[in-house]
Amino acid sequence: MIWWILLFLLLAVVAAVIIWPFWLEARKPKMTDELRRAAPGEFIKLSRGLTHYQWLGSSRGPVAVCVHGLTTPSFVWGPIAAGLGKLGFRVLVYDLYGRGYSDRPRGPQDGPFFVAQLADLLEALEVEEDVTLVGYSMGGAVITAFAGTYPEKLRQMVLLAPAGMGHDLGPIVRLVQQRPWLGRWMMLALYGRSLRQSTEEERDLPSAVEGIVDLQQNEINYRGFIPAVTASMRGMIEEDLEETHREIGREGIQVLAIWGRDDEVIPISAMGKLAQWNRAARHEVIEGAGHGLAYTHSDEVLYAMRDLMRD
Repeated sequence: MIWWILLFLLLAVVAAVIIWPFWLEARKPKMTDELRRAAPGEFIKLSRGLTHYQWLGSSRGPVAVCVHGLTTPSFVWGPIAAGLGKLGFRVLVYDLYGRGYSDRPRGPQDGPFFVAQLADLLEALEVEEDVTLVGYSMGGAVITAFAGTYPEKLRQMVLLAPAGMGHDLGPIVRLVQQRPWLGRWMMLALYGRSLRQSTEEERDLPSAVEGIVDLQQNEINYRGFIPAVTASMRGMIEEDLEETHREIGREGIQVLAIWGRDDEVIPISAMGKLAQWNRAARHEVIEGAGHGLAYTHSDEVLYAMRDLMRD
């Protein structure tokens, strides 16, 4: 009899361990209309949900659309958008699905998913002119996929420490990509702590975005953020974009790639791959910059983009 009791207790503990991360995720607050009242900018209903966006920079001029990365919503663009405005750009920033104030639709988050959101947004806002696309980290992969689908809509593109270069992001990402169920459990159980630890390491770094660490950590508190990151790891982050980059080169789209010399997430070696795939791409390297160069070295990033209006 005692063995049956022990077995039951063991099974109960195992079940609790399995269920616990999903239960914690379900208890998190949703992104609601009440929370959205504090958001700057505006909202628009697109095919997969509500999208938060802002127009920044100049009130007139050519349009630059800035696409953020895997975990940093559109707040990351504040200083760079202001600088692009001084160059004469009308700057559109928005939150990718699953981040910031935008909706959290379920399902895969691959290239077509993010390309559709951007295409829907440009159509809904009646942006008909050729645009300059600026993509940071995963946003670099998003705008690459967009350029491969709609090359006729681009004036030029800027890749800022871009994902999609075929690099190894480590064992956790590989697990998420290769073992979906186990990867989902591990992300829900461990990713929040991991993101807090990695962002805390940047707390003493200079940042042009005020409170950047707290803003990034706050994303973890809302339902749907970690599942969105997980889906992107299995989708957009995993996609092979070599042929797309080669096609962009053949189309003659002007590409500027900006790299951080000390980037440990997208290593500087990725620059060599892009140079092989698109020999016409221009490259700028920011000394002393890591993967957070969009906010730790925004002045240097803007200096690297100083000639965009001349292109």
